[in-house]
Amino acid sequence: MPGMMRQPVTAMILAAGRGERMRPLTDHTPKPLLPIAGKPLITHHIERIASAGLRQLVINHAWLGEQIETALGDGSAYGVEISYSAEGEALETGGGIFRALPLLSDPFLVVNGDIWMTPDYASLQIEDDDLAHLLMVDNPQHNPQGDFVLEQGRLQQQGETRLTFSGVGIYRKALFEGYGDGKFPLAPLLREAMDAGRVGGSHYQGTWIDVGTSERLQELDLMLSS
Repeated sequence: MPGMMRQPVTAMILAAGRGERMRPLTDHTPKPLLPIAGKPLITHHIERIASAGLRQLVINHAWLGEQIETALGDGSAYGVEISYSAEGEALETGGGIFRALPLLSDPFLVVNGDIWMTPDYASLQIEDDDLAHLLMVDNPQHNPQGDFVLEQGRLQQQGETRLTFSGVGIYRKALFEGYGDGKFPLAPLLREAMDAGRVGGSHYQGTWIDVGTSERLQELDLMLSS
């Protein structure tokens, strides 16, 4: 039987990536500030998070991070309150979230800064007993094998019908127990939690783009501008 469901009240946007595959665009501009349809990519995320009623927002940064703070300020222009988690050297997804934990509620929403999708964040929930709930998408051309298997709302590592992790998830702080400040990936933590039966998931079937290359950035800009 499913347990009680909870909604996050704070959100985190992951914005610390160097954007190596998007050079030279990212040599002087951090990837989250690259323009899409007339405004920075990260602004689209902030507006969608705010429209879901989430007002407390954390943004991590590393490469050219001061530009992000200057551009976004305290968030009041977007109807949110932004706190920043500076990393200096990027700590990968797991390490970046871990460092920001004191700024986050429990549970909390995390959105990768270099994706494009338009989910209803207000509808995302996590079961009380779960450590994570991931939003999954159909496999794109650049990840044909997918990441995890979604069956009856539960995520597992093994199975036939695999989907791709969108980069959007709800997490509990307990997922990070036993870890310390430093650089580490998120995927091993999720796999361990899946093996323990403590990761839920849902299938998002709208448009999803991994804005990880300059070609996909142009593709998204054309799509939204037309």
